[in-house]
Amino acid sequence: MEKRRYGLFTAITMITGIVIGSGIFFRADDVLGYTGGNVLLGIIVFVVAAFAIVFGCLAISQLANLTDKPGGVIGYMEEFVGLGSSCAFGWFQTFLYLPTITAVVAWVTGIYICQLFGIEFTLETSVLIGVISMTVLFLLNMLSAKLGGYFQNASMVIKLVPLAIIAVAGLIFGKPGEFALGDVQAFKAAAGSFGWIAAFAPIAFSFDGWIISTSICHEIKNSKRNLPLALTISPLVILAAYIAYFVGITSFIGPDAVLEQGDASVFMAASRLFGSVGGKVILTFVVISVLGTVNGLALGFIRMPYSMALRNMVPGSPWLKKENKKLGGMPVNSAIFAYVLSLIWMLIHYLTQKFGMRGDVSEIAVGMSYLNYIVLYITVMRLTKKGTLKGKWKGYAIPVLATVGSLIILSGSVTHPLFPYYFLICFAIIASGYVYYRRNKSKIM
Repeated sequence: MEKRRYGLFTAITMITGIVIGSGIFFRADDVLGYTGGNVLLGIIVFVVAAFAIVFGCLAISQLANLTDKPGGVIGYMEEFVGLGSSCAFGWFQTFLYLPTITAVVAWVTGIYICQLFGIEFTLETSVLIGVISMTVLFLLNMLSAKLGGYFQNASMVIKLVPLAIIAVAGLIFGKPGEFALGDVQAFKAAAGSFGWIAAFAPIAFSFDGWIISTSICHEIKNSKRNLPLALTISPLVILAAYIAYFVGITSFIGPDAVLEQGDASVFMAASRLFGSVGGKVILTFVVISVLGTVNGLALGFIRMPYSMALRNMVPGSPWLKKENKKLGGMPVNSAIFAYVLSLIWMLIHYLTQKFGMRGDVSEIAVGMSYLNYIVLYITVMRLTKKGTLKGKWKGYAIPVLATVGSLIILSGSVTHPLFPYYFLICFAIIASGYVYYRRNKSKIM
């Protein structure tokens, strides 16, 4: 049995470190765009999304407490729902969820590197830099797991610096009270348009990653007490950091400037505070933060095809589960496969951006993942009915509220112009995973 080495504080910092990454830096303008520039409405949407995630965390933590088996959500699907569902969800994670997020965050790296070095921004340039960054970080994690881990730890600390500086500066030097008064007066008109519902998609991206934290349950001391506490406290800490940054940057440079500058708004705010040189320093922190997110995704993704292959859940499993002894048992073939999938989705993302489609390819995948989580919430209720889990609040109320939260998050994706197409892609991939399981049932473990 794994040694339980993490206390409550460490569990909280690990979860917040997983979640706080690149999303908030390039999603603030998206949220404002969907709320018609109304900061107050944006804050409310952040709060609703956060509490939806809190109940999701609480529901799934109950499954985590029933098993010490590693593997996170796929493991819970396997043990409590069935191998077929586990295989289908694993296909979704491997072929859609992880590669789309990796591709989009790598592309954002290209945007901020262009700003940092004064490179003329074009879609092609940002995509090219994103591909180079992604390639380097996949290689780093393939060749040395330790180096990838060191970079991840360093970036986790660095990513908090620009968030804190801009949040504090905006509250001190900005005019939050003035903007709040104006937003209250315009709130009714902004809320009545219902376009703000789409803001749940970019916010869900900013909060994404919390589900990964359940995989450390078997390493947490007194997990039946500490994991639910950590999964409740962490989203609230993240929410406070995000709202502070959101209010800080909008009050400091103004909502109109955030909308106009888009992803460059963080550089504008930093330059006003510290001049061009200081702005470059803050932007360097942002670049490292985003690179840290890509690194974390690469670190996890390169093992996903390998994990599926160990269960014989994907074609080519014998090839994918091969380990390279010279590289400390690294599943190199799995890493190459994950990298190629990320490249394919980078190309698809490039095409959607080239043709001016709003949003990006990751938003639907994040939204659809919440639909998949509902299966686990229903499982919590089913286990409560059987008597495996106890208590009406934990067994019924929490999973029901988590389901409502998931549907709220999903509603943001439904308004995406590409939703019908991506929904079909999601459905096709999930169905393919289940069909593969049915045809290879005797081989799958």
